[in-house]
Amino acid sequence: MQDPIDQRPSRIVVDLDRLSHNLRGIRERVGVPVMGIVKANAYGHGLVAVARHLQAQGVDQLGVAFLEEGMKLRQHGIALPILVMGGIFGPQAAQFIEHDLEITVSSLAKLRQVEAAAEALGRKAVIHLKIDTGMERIGVHSYSAGPFIEAAAASRWCVLKGVYSHLACADDPDSPMTAQQLERFLDACAHFERIGAPMPLRHLANSGGVLHFPDTYLDMVRPGILLYGVLPDPASRATVDTRAALSLRSQVIYFKVVRAGNPVSYGATWAPQRDTRVVTVPIGYGDGYPRGLSSRGRVLIRGQAYPVVGRVCMDQFMVDIGSGSAWNEDEVVLIGEQDGAAVSVESLARAAGMSAYEILVGLNERIPRQYVAA
Repeated sequence: MQDPIDQRPSRIVVDLDRLSHNLRGIRERVGVPVMGIVKANAYGHGLVAVARHLQAQGVDQLGVAFLEEGMKLRQHGIALPILVMGGIFGPQAAQFIEHDLEITVSSLAKLRQVEAAAEALGRKAVIHLKIDTGMERIGVHSYSAGPFIEAAAASRWCVLKGVYSHLACADDPDSPMTAQQLERFLDACAHFERIGAPMPLRHLANSGGVLHFPDTYLDMVRPGILLYGVLPDPASRATVDTRAALSLRSQVIYFKVVRAGNPVSYGATWAPQRDTRVVTVPIGYGDGYPRGLSSRGRVLIRGQAYPVVGRVCMDQFMVDIGSGSAWNEDEVVLIGEQDGAAVSVESLARAAGMSAYEILVGLNERIPRQYVAA
């Protein structure tokens, strides 16, 4: 018997060829190793499937946010180096080492916790130092990083593989903050030379850095949303040829004529001014399709763009097709392309008053994912 989820009319389709295209474009631009960021379920694209594909494409390293993401990749046979970028929670230190995960060490106290766990296991930990150059999130301030660097370089139980920071404003090519952060980071890194220690792998550029700031490429880059073919910010410039890898598709499940003045959906926030045709689509904010698209979103049916009307429900929403035609089981494109027309993640984000990141990572596991390649 076929699994009901395989028959569900709503689905995410991930084009692996586009993912490969994006990785090639980033590599050609930067000319240094690439750490593919697959945190948050690979930005909604599917953690394990995307990691497997990137591994097959020869990406140099993977980056995740949390221990459990790294453990899941190891459990599914991903052999690449994996950096866990979130601030380490001390009691988890041993599990990082046991699963061969690289650890972000963001303070001297965290370094001591990792050293203690490594010594107890009799096995060295691989670490990257986090330097705070302006995010004020985690990491030792660049101006006081000297003792931190010295302790890490002298550690008997840690292999110091990398040192990194995070760019706060690189999505905007005109922001002066990126140059300031680069200068602070390089000043901190210069301490390795001052104490005669080997320089670890330096990585700084995120998607915005890749797009706009070649000076931040250093020894490795960490593209996230750009790897999936989406620009990180409306101000970003498309200096790399990327293509959106994800599309979100559903089907018409109901058709009716709504008379003029009869409100549609919760709260009676929208009603047609004249008799119109309305179809129902079986996906909603319970799947991650934002409620903020109520009477603001647009979808494609038979190559035509139509507006979402009334409030988006948890499991369904309605579309006004006017005098257009649609039959039950007709394809509805929520994100993606159909017959020469397109709805982009960026356009949905603008309509919903959200970021493209929020749109992608909000698409949850209730939606089945399908992976395609030529």
